[in-house]
Amino acid sequence: MALDGILVIKKTAGEVAMSRYRIRNAALSDLQGVIRLAQMLNTMNLPNEIRALQEVIEKSENSFKGQIANPFEREYLFVVEDLISGLVIGTSQIISQHGTKDFPHIFYDVDEVEHYSKTVDKLFKHQVLRLGFNYDGPTEVGGLILDPEYRHSPEKLGKQLSFIRFMFIGMYRSLFKEQILAELLPPLGPNGQSLLWEALGRRFTDLDYLQADYISRTNKEFIKSLFPSAQIYSAFFDEETKAVIGAVGHASKAACRLLMQIGFAYQHRVDPFDGGPHFEAETENVLPVTQTRPCVLDILDEQASANMGMRHGLITVLKNPFACDAQFLSMHLSYGLSTNPGVIHIDREAFHFLNAHAGDSAHVLEMGIDG
Repeated sequence: MALDGILVIKKTAGEVAMSRYRIRNAALSDLQGVIRLAQMLNTMNLPNEIRALQEVIEKSENSFKGQIANPFEREYLFVVEDLISGLVIGTSQIISQHGTKDFPHIFYDVDEVEHYSKTVDKLFKHQVLRLGFNYDGPTEVGGLILDPEYRHSPEKLGKQLSFIRFMFIGMYRSLFKEQILAELLPPLGPNGQSLLWEALGRRFTDLDYLQADYISRTNKEFIKSLFPSAQIYSAFFDEETKAVIGAVGHASKAACRLLMQIGFAYQHRVDPFDGGPHFEAETENVLPVTQTRPCVLDILDEQASANMGMRHGLITVLKNPFACDAQFLSMHLSYGLSTNPGVIHIDREAFHFLNAHAGDSAHVLEMGIDG
């Protein structure tokens, strides 16, 4: 039940307690919380820079409100809040299209070539990198950060933050591309330095990794102009550098396993700065996209719940979609299946935190407590 706006969690035998966490669209009032999280993992999508983060949140707000006319120019930032502490403890993000004529998606294709000499009877298989560009790119999911103190919570908040992006894509499928891209971080040095950048990028740009990363957030011309266009043999790199090309960093391994479980695969493409692997999937093959279902909400009667088949999953309400007062709210809840198709029953208190009423339209994605 709710007391003075604070959620009091209760749990009965065999059931999941109402979550103390809620996922919603980011607002400018979340800026300090997002800054705190970005300091933990400084990435191109969520850079550790106040003005850049403010612009990310503002663009997200305008995207949810429908104030960006072209849906493929929209970017959506989600936050998860602890309803007891009031803290923003995690983020995730959708970029509707990564790679356009004005701002192409740049990568290295990782290929293998063979060289054979009959004279000395020697056959060599070499890994090569080829610079590539995509001007009509896929939808990208990224920005997944969770406060370390919450990473091992039984609510599986990392999975919720990841799946909420695919759930949103499933809710509004026509607003997104036919493929979804996820770029994962490779192993990095103790100060966040990239071995591949030191071996390759720095030599052709005379920029350090952070400088280049900062510039590329708004202008990628220097990559096209200064990077070698011919194929690059990784045999010229030391073994430690070769090992990070396409490798998944320790902090990204859990995300990688989850992506592979729902339909993603490594594309033998890597980030041109750090060598991080690109995983991709056909949008229609991503399980949380296809398993997201529309529903109508009704109140769960405690006596009736004993005879219902209870499920667990993300319940999402988008109030006034793509209007000036749009509000996205989602929680992981127990819900009952109605005999009336398309109707699900949730606890009375959940309606308060979802800003919803009986009879409202919603979406549901089943997520068991053990998976």
